[in-house]
Amino acid sequence: MLKSKYIGLLFFVLTVLMACQYPSLVTSGEDMPPKTKDSVNCLMERHYTLNSNFEVTSDSLMLQQLPLVDVLPVFKGERLVVAEFMVQPADSVDSVWVKVARDQETMGWVHEKELLKKVVPVDPVSQFIHFFSNSHTIAFLMILGLFGIWYIHRAVRRQKLQLIWLNDIDSIFPTILLWLVATAATLYASIQHFVPGTWEQFYYNPSLNPFSMPFILSLFMLNVWGIILVGLATLDDLFHQTHAETAFFYLLGLMSCCIFLYLFFTFTTYYYLGYPCLLVYAVWSFNRIKHASLYKFSCGNCGAKMKNKGVCSHCGAVNE
Repeated sequence: MLKSKYIGLLFFVLTVLMACQYPSLVTSGEDMPPKTKDSVNCLMERHYTLNSNFEVTSDSLMLQQLPLVDVLPVFKGERLVVAEFMVQPADSVDSVWVKVARDQETMGWVHEKELLKKVVPVDPVSQFIHFFSNSHTIAFLMILGLFGIWYIHRAVRRQKLQLIWLNDIDSIFPTILLWLVATAATLYASIQHFVPGTWEQFYYNPSLNPFSMPFILSLFMLNVWGIILVGLATLDDLFHQTHAETAFFYLLGLMSCCIFLYLFFTFTTYYYLGYPCLLVYAVWSFNRIKHASLYKFSCGNCGAKMKNKGVCSHCGAVNE
């Protein structure tokens, strides 16, 4: 059973979420100025509009001074604001031009495709998505996951340490956490594959409130919040049952398994193999949870779970 403090934490998070508002799209009206109406129409198509703020992520971005040929450079880390849109149907490279400004003296035009490749929205959620979607980050996570699994496996064989799937702690939370990670990865890949526009809208207008989003995004965000809450519960159980050194190796192994599941289900879902794999993994996880729930008692001294009253196998205390 979930402890009362976890239930209280869940209600607290839900209360905070209800206070968050997902940015609603503004519908154009007859009384709007032409420039504002064009901006709103551009938002409907491209999910950003006038006054959208971006941060440069490339080494430099060249702004053209139309109709002149002069260019002004802006550099990595500098912030830009969208000032105007322009459509040039005769442009073979990109018909959409965007005017952005760093300050009153530094502003200019740039092709939309080039702009979006070299900037990221200033919102922390958007920047996290950008970082986590970067190809270099994915390669790093893959190497880190493989190294962690190999290193922890050696540690378990030599020192008999506890590790998820091999020598697990007496808790249902690690299994639930990994299932949530697998489900979130499957939902993420599904959104990217089937409704990429929905994900693009979320990227440029992020929110932490799952109750004011499209259904599939709501499921994804509920999984993300579930990962956070269950992760805290896992830490609580882990440090009640193990010492600091054992907890460190266990967390390293758990993180490696999370990375492996994220990469596996993200990749296989694009080829429709992730869905049957997720179903099989869900059944396997449910069986593990069902087996772990056989513990009816907990030690009054250290909090370790026990199937029967008596001497605790973790700390040696007598429970009657």
